[in-house]
Order: sequence, then C-alpha cells, then structure tokens
Amino acid sequence: MSDLGALLRKAREQRGYTLDDVQEATKIRKRYLEAIETGDYKVLPGSFYVRAFVKTYAETVGLDAEEVLRLYQKELPKPASVEAIPAEPMMKKSRRSTQHNDRWGKVSVTLLMWLFPILIVAVIYVYLQQNADKTPSEINDNPISTEIATPSASTPVPSETVTPSPSPSESSAPPSPAVTYTLGKKSGTVQYVDVSTTGARQLVLEVTGDCWIDVNEKSRSGKSLYSKMIRAADAPQTLYFDLTQPIYVNMGRADNAKVTIDGTPFDDGDKADRARFLFTPVDAAAQP
Repeated sequence: MSDLGALLRKAREQRGYTLDDVQEATKIRKRYLEAIETGDYKVLPGSFYVRAFVKTYAETVGLDAEEVLRLYQKELPKPASVEAIPAEPMMKKSRRSTQHNDRWGKVSVTLLMWLFPILIVAVIYVYLQQNADKTPSEINDNPISTEIATPSASTPVPSETVTPSPSPSESSAPPSPAVTYTLGKKSGTVQYVDVSTTGARQLVLEVTGDCWIDVNEKSRSGKSLYSKMIRAADAPQTLYFDLTQPIYVNMGRADNAKVTIDGTPFDDGDKADRARFLFTPVDAAAQP
C-alpha cells in the first residue's frame, strides 16, 4: 500500500465510511478506489483520471484535496501529452432504467393528449349549466342608474371625519432579534466568525446545487453533525443546527449554499470553491 493510499484509507475509516459509501458519494467505481488505496494506478483508465479521482476521494473523506495532491505529487503518475479518454470512467445508468423512463414518458404524453380535450368539454358543460336557467329579463331587472344626484339645500352634507393615525409605538411590530457577525482570525483556510444574537441561535444551510457539506462540533476535528455530498438532483435541501456552541462548517461549493443565523444571511463569498468557517456564539466557551 502506498503512503497516499494509506492516508486516504485512514481518513475513510475514521469517518466510518466503507468503499461502497465512497463509491455512492463520488460515483467512482469501487475497483478504482481500491486501486488508489493500494497504489496500483495501472488499473485506472489514465493518468488524468488518477489525479481527478484522488482529489474527489480526498474531499469526500474530509481532507484538503489540493494539499494532498501537492504532498504526494511525486507518487502520482504524470499526465501524458495526448491521452485517449476511456469509454466508461464513471458509473453509467443501466439500459433497462433508460428504457423504463422512455416508456413512462410516452404514456404520460398520451394521457395528457386525452385529458386536455376532456377538460375543455367539462369546463364548457359547467358554464352552460350555470347560465341555462337565466333569462334576459332576470339579468336586466336591476339596471344601473347613470343619474348623478345633486345635493339639495335640505340635504345635510356629512362632515369629514379625520381618524388619528396610531403613534409609532402603537403600530410598530416588536423588533426582530439582531444578529451581528464579527470576523476574527483566519487559520489556514478556516475563517473564525463570532456571532452575537438574541434570537433562537439556529444556523441554517440552504443547499441549491452540487455541494459537499461537512458540519462538526467545536472544531474541524470535532464530533460530526452532518457529512454528505448533496447532488443537484436532490436539491434544494435545508439543514438546521443549534448554535449553542462553536460549529465548524465546510462547504465544497459556497455558491450553491446559503448560510443564515436566526434569519440573518451571512456572506460566505458565494464562489464556486470550498469555504470553511467556525461560527462561535460570543457568550459560549472559548474557541477550541
């Protein structure tokens, strides 16, 4: 087993992942993952995919992919100048699944073609039933008068009544809890953020596309609260966490995730890149 493979396998086992779990999260074939752990890179479809698969594997088990590639660049094969792209580097959907979806698509279109004229006939029938018993005389029993009444001398003119507007203290709703973010030190790629709030102290992550989410208690190496690769097909998803202690948040794609605390948005950079933050309530224990 190579040093790189041992590092990846140790990180995987620390998170309690099996190779099947990593295969499901990354869509990389299990035999390729086994080859990466044993250092048998000849099994992989090409040197280009070696680096791509190692990077994806490292991110899935919570490692800094760029740092891993930099430290073990001598161990990885160098990409050739011209290299044929393999036919099936990733897992593909089965032919049976595709045929099944096509069949249901045709059935749906046929049903819509039959239901649309039936719906039109039903609307016309309901309209005729509602107006069948009415005659023109019933419709014109109460004609609208176009005369404009002029006030006579004996007709009292009502005086204008002014209703006093409520004072600001009476009409204003109670103010919502204010949330203040204070950026602290930055250690490596982790930005420390102090959070001051009088609200419920709830941290919310709204995921709208492909994004790896990793949330731990207190620090990067703390107890895992959530760790999963969310695909665009499963989005949008909303995750809730109580901010009663420091919480470490690692987002693989900051542009596909939005952070709010007690309803107040936090500016995470909104870039198509990784973003790491350690949110700490100001009256909690000292940062780890």
